[in-house]
Amino acid sequence: MGQMAELAGKRILLGLTGGIAAYKAADLARALIKEGADVQVVMTEAAIRFISPVSLQALTGKPVYTSMWDDRIGNGMAHIELSRDRDLMVVAPATADFIAKLVHGAADDLLATLCVARECPLMVAPAMNRQMWENPATRRNVNQLRDDGIIIEGPASGDQACGEIGMGRMSEPAQIVDSIVSWFQPKLLAGARILVTAGPTFEPIDAVRGITNLSSGRMGYAIARAARDAGAHVTLVSGRTGLATPTNVSVVNIVTAQEMHDAVMERIAQTDILFAVAAVADYRVKNRQQHKIKKTHQGLQLEFEPNPDILEAVATQDNPPFCVGFAAESRDVEAYATEKRRRKKIPLIAANLVQEALGSDENELILVDDEGTHRLPRSSKLDQARRLIRHVTRLYKPARKPVASPR
Repeated sequence: MGQMAELAGKRILLGLTGGIAAYKAADLARALIKEGADVQVVMTEAAIRFISPVSLQALTGKPVYTSMWDDRIGNGMAHIELSRDRDLMVVAPATADFIAKLVHGAADDLLATLCVARECPLMVAPAMNRQMWENPATRRNVNQLRDDGIIIEGPASGDQACGEIGMGRMSEPAQIVDSIVSWFQPKLLAGARILVTAGPTFEPIDAVRGITNLSSGRMGYAIARAARDAGAHVTLVSGRTGLATPTNVSVVNIVTAQEMHDAVMERIAQTDILFAVAAVADYRVKNRQQHKIKKTHQGLQLEFEPNPDILEAVATQDNPPFCVGFAAESRDVEAYATEKRRRKKIPLIAANLVQEALGSDENELILVDDEGTHRLPRSSKLDQARRLIRHVTRLYKPARKPVASPR
């Protein structure tokens, strides 16, 4: 089934100002459209010196506007009409000069006037030389925009067009899209403290060898992202994966099951909801060797001892957080998941077929709670994570009310 279009039906006004990062706006527009958004582009006169309006028009299928006096708007009020049907305005790149204009409510061109006259929220992605970003005036201006309720995305650190390295680069299009998608999600878990375990553990045999499993960590990382998008404060305790940590998520990298146990228990008193998604080794090597075991013609015997059961250790506390367990089974999924939930004494467990889930971008989940069994049809792991978050919010009773969706 693939991943759903995360921005389906959303109407975004994309503003471009005059910076070298304007070339990235083509990829940004394409990515927004791929996610289902309706994109209307407005450019400043300086922006068209870096990228042609024709390019943006070809990508969006809509005329690009650059002037307040554009006669294609019937009533002559482009500075008002272009933003009236938009759900969000995004200025990327946003130069130091344009940020200063926003602070003072300047309205000397079409894009600036649209920002002043808008009725929808505004996100800006700063893009400038590192000295300009570090200039006290720029820092004051950015702080003022935050105080005014404007969303600041980035900037990032890295190579710059001037040949220097430092903060000031515009966030990459994928990151900006991620922030936009996150902003649109209902804040069902606003303020909740979420702990997610993800990925495999690795149990050493000697200095170079070990025992692990095929968990990719994708489901746990998707849940961390979905919980973040739902307004939660998220900590991710992760085994070794090749995945990028979602932005605005705290990560604790571990290797062994014991290290994961210790990291979880250290933080559990400050946790409202635990998602125990990681594929934790049940056993570790008891006769682990400090140095590499040399090859011989004789067999090798390994002795194992149990690892601590992290979910059990949390669920049996006097005042445990709301616990969501995971069960990856090779057969009889529903029966094993039901028995595991009963044995662990947890309110909810999510289960799937291990041969379908491991290493895949999609899966099918079976949720088991006090009300019975709920099947989530096969779809992307991020889509499943969002559905799981919605199900959890119906069961979890927070002390505070969630913030309404910004939509």
